[in-house]
Amino acid sequence: MTATIAAPTLQERASVKVGTGVLAYVGLLGRIFYSAIFILSGPNHFKAATIGYAAAQGVPLASIALPLSGIIALLGGLSIALGYRAKLGAWLIVLFLVPVSLMLHRFWGLNDPQAAGLQLAMFMKNVSMLGAALMIARVGSGPLSLRQD
Repeated sequence: MTATIAAPTLQERASVKVGTGVLAYVGLLGRIFYSAIFILSGPNHFKAATIGYAAAQGVPLASIALPLSGIIALLGGLSIALGYRAKLGAWLIVLFLVPVSLMLHRFWGLNDPQAAGLQLAMFMKNVSMLGAALMIARVGSGPLSLRQD
């Protein structure tokens, strides 16, 4: 009778490297880079010009909705970047992105091809960020987080 020792699986080897090695920093950088747009743009939602633009685009109660959306974007972005309750932060980003995408990037209603193309690009950017938020909502923050979830 011969004894065999099973080699660690790829998943087992990856989990060790992700938790303690260079890949942990890759995840941290990814969270920071992803969150930067929400953290940096959140304060702009309190500016009169931004509120006026949203009102002109038909956002109801823009003077209330914009500051609220700025708070949601800022809290969601900070949550993800810091890795503190990142799943909840990701759902805040989803809550932010869905109405913003549908109300402010309505490429389908524009007759000007250049304006429609720009709005389509902005809409698709938001869709890609929505996809990343949904992945974070599923898997959490990963290593190097204040609170892994």
